[in-house]
Amino acid sequence: MSGDGENLGWTLGVLLRAYQGSVVTVIGDFPHGPRGYQTLAAVVGGDHPTQLALAAHLGIDRTVLTYLIDDLAGAGLVERRRNPADRRQRRIVATDAGAEAFEDLERRVRDAEDGLLGSLDAAERDTLRRLLWRVACDVRDIEPATDPCDVAEELLSDGAPR
Repeated sequence: MSGDGENLGWTLGVLLRAYQGSVVTVIGDFPHGPRGYQTLAAVVGGDHPTQLALAAHLGIDRTVLTYLIDDLAGAGLVERRRNPADRRQRRIVATDAGAEAFEDLERRVRDAEDGLLGSLDAAERDTLRRLLWRVACDVRDIEPATDPCDVAEELLSDGAPR
């Protein structure tokens, strides 16, 4: 691995820092920043019957997710509803305002991503997204205890494990 483009760690680090900068800018003061956006995305797009299932999907500790959901609910973006299948559980669902906010944020995030990946044509960007999704899902199945947000924060910091 001596040539440029062959160092995956360096490449992912550069892209992650650029992605973080772009996304933080377009997300603005959204509760919990990118992590809050990803949570809202999972709520809007997913079918997670419980808060525990949502936490597992996101790779976020359930106690951390509780605070995150509290803040999203406080902003009027999500609400807890009884799970019709088990009244002891609560489902997290997007409010109408949350769905609208997500639609706007999703467009802005996609525009920022397209800007970041501007050296690729549209088909190449779609291919890259699909390939990264496939690898990320496979890694998550192997390392379910690893919080992807912690990995990202570690890479964006000085790189030292926490």
